[in-house]
Amino acid sequence: MKVGVISDTHGLLRPQALAALQGCDRILHAGDIGKPHILEQLAALAPLHVVRGNNDLNAPWAEELTDHLSFDLDGWQVLLVHDLADVPAVLEAGTRLVITGHSHKPCIEWRGDRLYLNPGSAGPRRFKLPVTLALLDVQDDSIEPRLISLLD
Repeated sequence: MKVGVISDTHGLLRPQALAALQGCDRILHAGDIGKPHILEQLAALAPLHVVRGNNDLNAPWAEELTDHLSFDLDGWQVLLVHDLADVPAVLEAGTRLVITGHSHKPCIEWRGDRLYLNPGSAGPRRFKLPVTLALLDVQDDSIEPRLISLLD
């Protein structure tokens, strides 16, 4: 299963991001979406799981979105939440993949048998941080994450 992971679009869905997400079986957005058309465009590509970020909290279109989601992804229990600081309060035993955004800093870190993934920011560049998203190759017994740079 090919899974696209994107975060912190802040109202900007770059053509490079859409191209990178083509062919995904599922797309996960870790918050700070910015505008509802972002979700419409992503949902047109693949089934979408999304949480709202701190910048989405007061947006009327985001009222129906939750702060965190737990779900099964091809046998892997996933926690999707915007801010890593919120993880301890909602982390369940058995979660093997934790996906966050918020910091705009891409990160792939294995802690024991649990993968922590931040795809970075795919929206407007912040400071000198890279503009990225992540792709996951999910198998029954493995997850292979990789970061995709959206700008040269």
